[in-house]
Amino acid sequence: MSPAPIPILVVDDEQPHLEALCETLGGSGYAPTGFTDGAAALAALATARFDVLLADLQMPGIGGIDLLRRAAHIDPAMVGVIMTGAGSIATAVEAMRVGALDYVLKPFRRAELLHVLSRALMMRTLRQQNADLEAGLRERSEELLAINQGLESFAASVSHDLRAPLRAIGGFVGILIEEHGAQFPAEAQGLFQRVVRNVKNMEELIAGLLRFARLGQQAPNRQRVDIADLVLAVVVDLQAGHAGTAVAVTVAALHPCQGDPVLLRQVFFNLIANAFKYTRTGARPEIAIGSHLAEREVVYHVRDNGVGFAMAHAERLFGVFQRLHREEEFEGNGIGLSIAQRIVQRHGGRIWAEAEPGKGACFSFTLPLAEA
Repeated sequence: MSPAPIPILVVDDEQPHLEALCETLGGSGYAPTGFTDGAAALAALATARFDVLLADLQMPGIGGIDLLRRAAHIDPAMVGVIMTGAGSIATAVEAMRVGALDYVLKPFRRAELLHVLSRALMMRTLRQQNADLEAGLRERSEELLAINQGLESFAASVSHDLRAPLRAIGGFVGILIEEHGAQFPAEAQGLFQRVVRNVKNMEELIAGLLRFARLGQQAPNRQRVDIADLVLAVVVDLQAGHAGTAVAVTVAALHPCQGDPVLLRQVFFNLIANAFKYTRTGARPEIAIGSHLAEREVVYHVRDNGVGFAMAHAERLFGVFQRLHREEEFEGNGIGLSIAQRIVQRHGGRIWAEAEPGKGACFSFTLPLAEA
């Protein structure tokens, strides 16, 4: 089956030339529709689809350049080609500046005209493919936005629905301990304390899930961030919360980066808090924080000499609820590293870990270098 003729709109105010041109194109795989004035061509363009507009440059009324400009508003994907006499080349070039793909000189040879039209069709195809791609990306972006909004709404709803009974459980157990605790044997009192601890852990888990869900909607507020000041504030806060633990923290010179200071504080807080947690059982717990440059990125690291872990399980580190140590040994809900990874990725960076059981761990991640 032969391919369908290609619809082409031809506009030339000289009737004999228009007829000859349409006859030539009709025998070369095109389906020409010809007009001798621009107004009639625009009216046809509003009701029919054409792949190419072939228009004379100088015509009474609506000239070729003006016709091309108006046609582009009706069908942006359509490709325009201008016909002109030898003395009007400069004007034809001007027509290309306003959107014409090419021009042909009168009188022209059939082979030359068909070659220009062939290139015009290729451009039409590329424009249509690009438009389809952009439409697909917009549609996909809207779908992802709707999914993220749905996830956040769901997380907020679940968080609210779960917190209410937890608060009730915690409150009732608190009343029992405060008003009747002395009447219960030691074993029962221990069980009540376990209930209180589990209620607290569940509340922290719900809060972490909500923070994780909200990251999908929160766009980074990018700016120059002095990481040295940010890390110092995090270390001071964590040392205050671990007053009974003598952890030696060394902070080297830290390069500034480009990012959201609120989100990046969460990354450093999660990683340094982990280092505090997993070094506290050591004889001489130490944490080292530093950075170095790699092309247009800053590579930050948080290194400790804590319990470490086997690299065979490293792929589980950044999964939600994934833990490499028993809860009886170290508290936590397995969300902190997932949040850190998601924030780093939203900044265009990557995060990874290196460790050895009993010899500590080092978490590294990259962020864009601060703009000058």
